[in-house]
Amino acid sequence: MSLQKRITEIQRTQSKGLVLLMDPDKLEGVHLKQRLEFAKEFAEFILLGGSMTHELIERETIKEIRDITGKPVVLFPADSMHVHPDADAILFLSLLSGRNPEYLVGKQVTATPFIQKTDLEVLPTSYILVGTGRPTTAEYITQTTPVPANKPEIAATTALAGEYLGKSLTYLDAGSGAENPIPPEVVKMVRQNTSLPLIIGGGIREADKAEGILEAGADLIVIGNLMEENPDAGIDIALMIKENSLPQD
Repeated sequence: MSLQKRITEIQRTQSKGLVLLMDPDKLEGVHLKQRLEFAKEFAEFILLGGSMTHELIERETIKEIRDITGKPVVLFPADSMHVHPDADAILFLSLLSGRNPEYLVGKQVTATPFIQKTDLEVLPTSYILVGTGRPTTAEYITQTTPVPANKPEIAATTALAGEYLGKSLTYLDAGSGAENPIPPEVVKMVRQNTSLPLIIGGGIREADKAEGILEAGADLIVIGNLMEENPDAGIDIALMIKENSLPQD
Protein backbone atom coordinates (compact mmCIF):
# COMPACT_ATOMS: atom_id res chain seq x y z
CA MET A 1 0.00 0.00 0.00
CA SER A 2 1.32 3.44 -0.88
CA LEU A 3 1.83 5.91 1.96
CA GLN A 4 -0.79 8.23 0.51
CA LYS A 5 -3.34 5.40 0.57
CA ARG A 6 -2.35 4.52 4.14
CA ILE A 7 -2.82 8.12 5.31
CA THR A 8 -6.13 8.35 3.47
CA GLU A 9 -7.23 5.11 5.16
CA ILE A 10 -6.39 6.58 8.57
CA GLN A 11 -8.60 9.55 7.75
CA ARG A 12 -11.42 7.39 6.38
CA THR A 13 -11.55 5.14 9.41
CA GLN A 14 -10.88 7.96 11.91
CA SER A 15 -8.22 5.73 13.44
CA LYS A 16 -5.69 8.55 13.98
CA GLY A 17 -1.93 8.14 14.02
CA LEU A 18 1.43 9.33 15.33
CA VAL A 19 4.44 10.48 13.30
CA LEU A 20 7.97 10.87 14.66
CA LEU A 21 10.03 13.76 13.25
CA MET A 22 13.79 13.22 13.41
CA ASP A 23 16.40 15.87 12.64
CA PRO A 24 19.42 14.47 10.70
CA ASP A 25 21.65 16.87 12.67
CA LYS A 26 20.56 15.25 15.94
CA LEU A 27 20.83 11.53 15.24
CA GLU A 28 23.61 10.85 17.71
CA GLY A 29 23.43 10.41 21.44
CA VAL A 30 22.16 8.07 24.09
CA HIS A 31 18.50 8.55 23.24
CA LEU A 32 18.68 7.60 19.54
CA LYS A 33 17.96 3.89 20.04
CA GLN A 34 15.12 4.78 22.41
CA ARG A 35 13.56 7.03 19.77
CA LEU A 36 13.86 4.35 17.12
CA GLU A 37 12.31 1.72 19.38
CA PHE A 38 9.51 4.20 20.12
CA ALA A 39 8.92 4.68 16.38
CA LYS A 40 8.90 0.91 15.85
CA GLU A 41 6.06 0.50 18.33
CA PHE A 42 3.99 3.64 17.82
CA ALA A 43 4.76 5.62 14.64
CA GLU A 44 3.00 5.31 11.30
CA PHE A 45 6.13 6.62 9.64
CA ILE A 46 9.27 8.68 10.34
CA LEU A 47 9.74 12.19 9.00
CA LEU A 48 13.41 12.93 8.41
CA GLY A 49 14.37 16.61 8.21
CA GLY A 50 13.99 19.97 9.89
CA SER A 51 14.23 23.73 9.45
CA MET A 52 17.93 23.91 10.40
CA THR A 53 19.15 20.71 8.75
CA HIS A 54 22.74 21.27 7.60
CA GLU A 55 23.99 17.79 6.87
CA LEU A 56 23.09 15.89 3.75
CA ILE A 57 21.20 12.77 4.73
CA GLU A 58 23.36 9.65 4.63
CA ARG A 59 22.28 6.32 3.17
CA GLU A 60 23.43 4.59 6.36
CA THR A 61 21.12 6.82 8.41
CA ILE A 62 18.07 5.86 6.40
CA LYS A 63 19.04 2.18 6.45
CA GLU A 64 19.50 2.20 10.24
CA ILE A 65 16.13 3.87 10.79
CA ARG A 66 14.34 1.44 8.50
CA ASP A 67 16.15 -1.65 9.81
CA ILE A 68 15.28 -0.89 13.44
CA THR A 69 11.76 0.49 13.00
CA GLY A 70 10.46 -1.29 9.92
CA LYS A 71 8.56 1.93 9.16
CA PRO A 72 8.58 4.13 6.03
CA VAL A 73 11.14 6.95 6.02
CA VAL A 74 9.66 10.15 4.62
CA LEU A 75 11.79 13.18 3.74
CA PHE A 76 10.74 16.50 5.28
CA PRO A 77 13.10 18.73 3.29
CA ALA A 78 14.42 22.08 4.47
CA ASP A 79 16.17 22.61 1.16
CA SER A 80 16.08 21.38 -2.41
CA MET A 81 19.30 19.44 -1.79
CA HIS A 82 17.73 17.32 0.95
CA VAL A 83 16.54 14.65 -1.47
CA HIS A 84 17.73 11.09 -1.00
CA PRO A 85 16.76 8.15 -3.24
CA ASP A 86 16.90 5.60 -0.42
CA ALA A 87 13.95 7.10 1.46
CA ASP A 88 10.44 5.83 0.82
CA ALA A 89 8.64 9.11 0.16
CA ILE A 90 8.98 12.88 0.27
CA LEU A 91 6.62 15.59 1.44
CA PHE A 92 6.65 17.95 -1.54
CA LEU A 93 5.98 21.02 0.55
CA SER A 94 4.62 24.35 -0.63
CA LEU A 95 4.62 27.01 2.10
CA LEU A 96 1.20 28.51 1.44
CA SER A 97 1.09 30.55 4.65
CA GLY A 98 3.97 32.73 3.43
CA ARG A 99 4.60 34.87 0.37
CA ASN A 100 8.24 34.00 -0.17
CA PRO A 101 8.37 32.61 -3.74
CA GLU A 102 11.39 30.46 -2.91
CA TYR A 103 9.29 28.36 -0.54
CA LEU A 104 6.11 28.52 -2.59
CA VAL A 105 7.66 27.12 -5.75
CA GLY A 106 11.34 28.10 -6.18
CA LYS A 107 13.01 25.33 -4.20
CA GLN A 108 10.45 22.85 -5.50
CA VAL A 109 11.50 23.56 -9.10
CA THR A 110 15.15 23.10 -8.12
CA ALA A 111 14.44 19.80 -6.38
CA THR A 112 12.28 18.31 -9.14
CA PRO A 113 15.12 16.98 -11.40
CA PHE A 114 16.63 15.14 -8.42
CA ILE A 115 13.30 13.66 -7.35
CA GLN A 116 12.52 12.57 -10.90
CA LYS A 117 15.55 10.28 -10.87
CA THR A 118 14.35 8.41 -7.78
CA ASP A 119 11.54 6.03 -6.91
CA LEU A 120 10.33 8.28 -4.09
CA GLU A 121 6.60 8.49 -3.55
CA VAL A 122 5.84 12.19 -3.91
CA LEU A 123 3.21 13.60 -1.54
CA PRO A 124 2.15 17.12 -2.62
CA THR A 125 1.58 18.92 0.67
CA SER A 126 0.14 22.28 1.70
CA TYR A 127 2.51 23.48 4.41
CA ILE A 128 0.97 26.11 6.67
CA LEU A 129 2.82 27.71 9.56
CA VAL A 130 0.63 28.88 12.44
CA GLY A 131 2.02 31.41 14.91
CA THR A 132 1.30 30.31 18.48
CA GLY A 133 3.80 32.35 20.47
CA ARG A 134 7.44 33.29 20.08
CA PRO A 135 8.96 33.24 16.56
CA THR A 136 10.21 29.83 15.44
CA THR A 137 13.17 28.66 13.40
CA ALA A 138 10.89 27.93 10.43
CA GLU A 139 9.67 31.54 10.36
CA TYR A 140 13.22 32.88 10.47
CA ILE A 141 14.61 30.53 7.82
CA THR A 142 11.72 31.05 5.38
CA GLN A 143 11.41 34.78 6.12
CA THR A 144 7.63 34.46 6.20
CA THR A 145 4.83 35.43 8.55
CA PRO A 146 2.72 32.57 9.93
CA VAL A 147 -1.06 32.53 10.07
CA PRO A 148 -2.14 34.03 13.43
CA ALA A 149 -3.45 31.39 15.82
CA ASN A 150 -6.41 33.63 16.70
CA LYS A 151 -7.51 33.77 13.04
CA PRO A 152 -8.69 30.22 12.29
CA GLU A 153 -10.61 31.40 9.24
CA ILE A 154 -7.31 32.38 7.56
CA ALA A 155 -5.86 28.93 8.20
CA ALA A 156 -9.04 27.36 6.79
CA THR A 157 -9.08 29.41 3.59
CA THR A 158 -5.35 28.83 3.10
CA ALA A 159 -5.81 25.08 3.49
CA LEU A 160 -8.77 25.13 1.11
CA ALA A 161 -6.68 27.01 -1.45
CA GLY A 162 -4.13 24.19 -1.21
CA GLU A 163 -6.84 21.63 -1.81
CA TYR A 164 -8.06 23.55 -4.86
CA LEU A 165 -4.46 23.68 -6.09
CA GLY A 166 -4.41 19.88 -6.08
CA LYS A 167 -2.41 19.08 -2.96
CA SER A 168 -2.84 15.64 -1.37
CA LEU A 169 -2.18 16.53 2.29
CA THR A 170 -2.48 19.50 4.63
CA TYR A 171 0.22 20.02 7.24
CA LEU A 172 -0.38 22.69 9.90
CA ASP A 173 2.81 23.35 11.84
CA ALA A 174 3.48 25.57 14.85
CA GLY A 175 7.18 25.01 14.10
CA SER A 176 10.07 23.35 15.87
CA GLY A 177 10.38 24.58 19.43
CA ALA A 178 6.99 26.28 19.34
CA GLU A 179 5.87 27.72 22.66
CA ASN A 180 2.35 26.32 22.27
CA PRO A 181 0.59 23.82 19.99
CA ILE A 182 -1.92 24.86 17.36
CA PRO A 183 -5.27 25.57 19.07
CA PRO A 184 -8.05 23.03 18.49
CA GLU A 185 -10.22 25.88 17.17
CA VAL A 186 -7.86 26.29 14.22
CA VAL A 187 -7.77 22.55 13.55
CA LYS A 188 -11.57 22.33 13.76
CA MET A 189 -12.15 25.12 11.25
CA VAL A 190 -9.65 23.66 8.80
CA ARG A 191 -11.30 20.23 9.18
CA GLN A 192 -14.78 21.68 8.60
CA ASN A 193 -13.72 23.42 5.39
CA THR A 194 -11.42 20.87 3.76
CA SER A 195 -11.44 17.18 2.91
CA LEU A 196 -7.72 16.28 2.75
CA PRO A 197 -5.90 14.29 5.44
CA LEU A 198 -4.76 16.71 8.13
CA ILE A 199 -1.35 16.57 9.86
CA ILE A 200 -0.61 18.73 12.91
CA GLY A 201 2.81 19.35 14.43
CA GLY A 202 4.78 21.71 16.64
CA GLY A 203 4.58 22.42 20.35
CA ILE A 204 2.66 19.25 21.25
CA ARG A 205 4.03 18.17 24.62
CA GLU A 206 1.06 16.83 26.59
CA ALA A 207 -1.39 14.00 25.96
CA ASP A 208 -4.46 16.09 26.77
CA LYS A 209 -3.41 18.77 24.26
CA ALA A 210 -2.79 16.09 21.63
CA GLU A 211 -6.18 14.54 22.36
CA GLY A 212 -7.90 17.90 21.91
CA ILE A 213 -6.21 18.37 18.54
CA LEU A 214 -7.26 14.90 17.39
CA GLU A 215 -10.84 15.45 18.56
CA ALA A 216 -10.88 18.71 16.58
CA GLY A 217 -10.20 16.78 13.39
CA ALA A 218 -6.49 16.02 12.99
CA ASP A 219 -5.62 12.66 11.46
CA LEU A 220 -1.93 12.55 12.37
CA ILE A 221 0.02 14.15 15.23
CA VAL A 222 3.74 14.90 14.77
CA ILE A 223 6.19 14.97 17.67
CA GLY A 224 9.94 15.48 17.46
CA ASN A 225 11.89 17.44 20.07
CA LEU A 226 9.67 15.99 22.78
CA MET A 227 11.28 12.58 22.42
CA GLU A 228 14.65 14.14 23.20
CA GLU A 229 13.45 16.40 26.02
CA ASN A 230 10.75 14.32 27.70
CA PRO A 231 10.36 10.78 26.30
CA ASP A 232 7.80 9.82 28.95
CA ALA A 233 5.45 12.53 27.70
CA GLY A 234 5.89 11.24 24.15
CA ILE A 235 4.94 7.75 25.30
CA ASP A 236 1.87 9.17 27.06
CA ILE A 237 0.76 10.77 23.79
CA ALA A 238 1.41 7.57 21.84
CA LEU A 239 -0.54 5.45 24.31
CA MET A 240 -3.43 7.90 24.26
CA ILE A 241 -3.66 7.59 20.48
CA LYS A 242 -3.26 3.81 20.55
CA GLU A 243 -5.85 3.24 23.29
CA ASN A 244 -8.49 5.84 22.50
CA SER A 245 -8.46 6.28 18.73
CA LEU A 246 -9.79 3.01 17.38
CA PRO A 247 -10.94 2.67 13.74
CA GLN A 248 -14.54 3.72 13.11
CA ASP A 249 -15.91 1.83 10.07
